[in-house]
Amino acid sequence: MNKRRIDVLILSDIHLGTRGCEAKCLLNYLKSVEPGLLVLNGDIIDIWQFRRTYFPAAHWAVVKEFMDIAARGTTVYYLPGNHDDSLRKIVPFKFGNIQLENKLLLELDGKRVWIFHGDVYDGSITHGRWVAKIAGRCYDSLVVFNRFINRIRKKLGLKPTHFSKKIKSGVKSAVQKVSNFETKAIEVAIEKGYDFVACGHIHRPQIKEVETEKGKVTYLNSGDWMENLTALEYSDGAWTIYSYEEEDYSGAEFDDNLDPSLADLINSTELEEIQEQINTLKNIQKITL
Repeated sequence: MNKRRIDVLILSDIHLGTRGCEAKCLLNYLKSVEPGLLVLNGDIIDIWQFRRTYFPAAHWAVVKEFMDIAARGTTVYYLPGNHDDSLRKIVPFKFGNIQLENKLLLELDGKRVWIFHGDVYDGSITHGRWVAKIAGRCYDSLVVFNRFINRIRKKLGLKPTHFSKKIKSGVKSAVQKVSNFETKAIEVAIEKGYDFVACGHIHRPQIKEVETEKGKVTYLNSGDWMENLTALEYSDGAWTIYSYEEEDYSGAEFDDNLDPSLADLINSTELEEIQEQINTLKNIQKITL
């Protein structure tokens, strides 16, 4: 397959390690593109819901693909979100071409782009973490059930339904949360003089230009890989939202019997470097304790 070149690719809210994650679809997409820069904008591995008993081969394969992209010379930024917020304890962190940061500021064609997950502007996360965790599990179960229903509808010749989206968008508190989140991100971006602000978190892919009395900014959101299956792409001086279509990858196959270990995912040189970084972090932790 001829890979499509992308200057910058932003992915968020993949939620690897949950049953709602569409890892096979994401893997198909990743194998079809060659990004010059890859930004993983939070909630990539769902540490909140992580279980040792559930991390399928397709999820491992996505992790491997990220590492392969980095191994080919592409810089990969991982900006933790709320579901993988424990990684923020070791920011900044780097091994090879993979860098862990809380936020990222890029200059693209003379325009400044501010990238961060966005949960810092979500009051339900900052003030009600345990409630957010329960809601996350419920949402994951709802997505899985929706997928099961759509398999039945497909066999009956019916179009898929997205009642999990409808339920989420129909809850007044959720709608208000999204509105407040976007408003705050936009206000801060305008105050800081940025041209673009790119977030994840709310699973709502969008590109919109907003102008207020204080200035204007273009708000971007990369969506998710549970329901929307979307990404933000920057090429030829413009941002676009990519939406996955199953028909475009009809010939793609994935070996479900593949069960790679971590050692299979990373070459020996990278393993040594990671181990050295981990040992350094352990020593730092001992000192702080």
